[in-house]
Amino acid sequence: MTRDNLLFAVIGILLGFIVGFIFASTLMQREATPMTAARTQNLPADHPAVGNTSAPSAGGMQADVQSALTKARSEPNNFEAQIKAAELYYQIQRFDDAIEYLLKANQLKPDDFDTLAALGVVNLDASHYEVAEKWYKAALSKKPEDVRVLDGYAAVLLAEGNARAAEDAIAKLAKLDPTNQDLTQFREKLAALKKPK
Repeated sequence: MTRDNLLFAVIGILLGFIVGFIFASTLMQREATPMTAARTQNLPADHPAVGNTSAPSAGGMQADVQSALTKARSEPNNFEAQIKAAELYYQIQRFDDAIEYLLKANQLKPDDFDTLAALGVVNLDASHYEVAEKWYKAALSKKPEDVRVLDGYAAVLLAEGNARAAEDAIAKLAKLDPTNQDLTQFREKLAALKKPK
C-alpha cells in the first residue's frame, strides 16, 4: 500500500468515524430522556445522577462539519477548504457534491496530483467511467508508475469494456506491483471481455 493510499484511507476512516459518531450521538440524544426517566423513577432520592452527563456534544461535531462546508462555499479560492468539503461529501457517498468541490480545487491547482487522482476515484465510485478515465490519465501523466492510480485506471477501463487498454494497464500494474490483490479479479474480467460471444 502506497503512502498516498494509506493517507487517503486513514482520512476516510477518520471522517467515517466522525459521521458515524454524529449519527449515533443524535440518536442517543433523542432516546436519552425517556431512558433516563425510566431508570430514575424507582431510585432513592439521595441516589447519584444516572446517565452520561459528560458525553461530548454531537452538536459540536456537527458544527465542525457545517463549518468546513460553509468555509468551502464562502472561500472559493481556498484550496484546502475545497478538498475538505469534498472529503466530507465523499464519506457520506454524495459523490456528485464531492466532485463539485474537487473540480473547484482542480481549478485552483490544476497540476495537483492528489486532486487529479481523487477526481478519478470519486468519478469511478459514481459510475462516471469515461470522466474517471480522463482524470486517471491526467494523474498518470504526472506519475505514470503510481500503483494506486494505475489500479483505478484499470478498473475504469474494465468497467467501460475497453479490453485492449485494460490489458495494457493490467500488464503495467502487474509489473509494478506483482502482489496487487486486484490483479486476479482484473484478469478474470479481462478474460470475460475478450471471450467471444
